[in-house]
Amino acid sequence: MNLPLKSVGIACAALLMTACSTQDKVDEPFSLDLGKPPLTAKFESEEKSIWGGSLVKGKDGLYHMFYSRWDKALGWAWVTHSEIAHAVSKSPFGPFEHKDVALPIRGAEYWDGLCTHNPTVHEFDGKYYLYYMGNTGDGKVVGEPGNVKLNWTHRNNQRIGVAVADSPNGPWTRSDVPLIDVSEGDDSLDALMVSNPSVTKRPDGGYLMVYKAVGKKIKRISGGPVVHCVATSDSPTGPFVKYDKPVFEAKGHEFPAEDPFIWYQDGKYRAIVKDMHGAFTDAGQSLVLFDSEDGFDWNLAENPLVSDLKINWADGNVQKVKHLERPQLYLENGKPVALLCASDVLDEKGVLQSFNVQVPIE
Repeated sequence: MNLPLKSVGIACAALLMTACSTQDKVDEPFSLDLGKPPLTAKFESEEKSIWGGSLVKGKDGLYHMFYSRWDKALGWAWVTHSEIAHAVSKSPFGPFEHKDVALPIRGAEYWDGLCTHNPTVHEFDGKYYLYYMGNTGDGKVVGEPGNVKLNWTHRNNQRIGVAVADSPNGPWTRSDVPLIDVSEGDDSLDALMVSNPSVTKRPDGGYLMVYKAVGKKIKRISGGPVVHCVATSDSPTGPFVKYDKPVFEAKGHEFPAEDPFIWYQDGKYRAIVKDMHGAFTDAGQSLVLFDSEDGFDWNLAENPLVSDLKINWADGNVQKVKHLERPQLYLENGKPVALLCASDVLDEKGVLQSFNVQVPIE
């Protein structure tokens, strides 16, 4: 069939416009655009300091948040007295209601017996996996409530674990040995302590983890340098094989990044990372994006800045905060729906008041 010349021209123009539109989508750099959270998306407590929430949807249709908490009366005692608790809501943007303690104290004789902290929760193939940092020690808060200092015994005993359950309501089965322990040899990247795991399923099978580590090359009680390491496993419960090259480094910075959350989307591994002090952008302390083709070699994304230290609430209030960290994404069908962050502000007495916030992804 022969089309009139005018029709051929229109058809070609339409094809060209479609091709250009498709090319524009292909070439558009990946970014995370934050919406404005409703006030119900702020999760806080009068009695407890709240930190580091992570979210999963259960088969019951509810949204289950796992978060760190400890008594406010103790001061900033996260390293000695944190426990991972569980709250539920009908919406990822709250309001959330505390339900129970998922990983309570179980005795100083256990590697994670006195402190569980910084959860990240996932559902893999019908089971639920709660990754976390745990430690033990003397159980003592160092300093006064308004001036708590780090208990180095607890900090240096930090190890990584995973608890497993058939439901986000539990019960959770914990292991008596860490999932990720420190490595032998003072030259190892993670010779002193390991913490803050983030895990994603690999598109070609297996699981990728990025975790925080501290070595012993710097001879001081805190050790150093502070780095991030990669490990892989065929199973979400390990064993994980460690990769000996650090990631998220910045020249001239001993401790540039913290709190990476990793996931796989649109053909690449992605990570939201806390930029500790402006090592990656000129925004200062902030949340930034990285990406990777293979999960081992990471580069700063083309559009790196996710957020500086403020929250744009839906009621029009722009709140400047002291910290905005522990980024965790809630994803549905592989796409980000909400960014969960731990945050805090100084009250009128100069005391940090902490909370979690769930920010919509536009």
